[in-house]
Amino acid sequence: MACSVTNGRKIPCKSAVGGIKNIFFSPYNDLTAALVPDGTGLITLDAAADFYKYEVKGNSSLETAITSSRENGTTFFETTLSATFTFLDIATQEQIKLLSRGRPQIVIEDYNGNGFLVGKDNGAEVNGGTIVTGAAMGDLSGFTLTLLAQENEPPFFLVALPTDDSGTPINPTP
Repeated sequence: MACSVTNGRKIPCKSAVGGIKNIFFSPYNDLTAALVPDGTGLITLDAAADFYKYEVKGNSSLETAITSSRENGTTFFETTLSATFTFLDIATQEQIKLLSRGRPQIVIEDYNGNGFLVGKDNGAEVNGGTIVTGAAMGDLSGFTLTLLAQENEPPFFLVALPTDDSGTPINPTP
């Protein structure tokens, strides 16, 4: 692996927006056989992997910190997903319990149409969250989750987003 910079970068147009549109959870190891790297940093997901789509709007974010140590000769990437699911309901609470006990692999879809694979090799662990009713009328009544993934590589860009295998997704407000 080369350790030298191989290209420059121009200032882009001001056309990007922030935010997460959808989060897809997959049981750990369900997709390891279904990953096809193309050598350019892109990964194609095989349709055999099961993904469960959670729609989000506002208050959810993805951040990757780079940790590098000259003394130890190590570099790794720590990705934190902060997700907010509005409205309290028992079906979502049951799924959050399952997510909290497992270590899913996650696909993030942002508002720019990008797909990112988080926890490719090691999965992601829930390391915090809340179930909150709020105090005032305008406060959140819902769930927050924080998931952490530590990997040798940053989240991979995807060639295409997965399909939702939920069948009948949870509708918290029928």
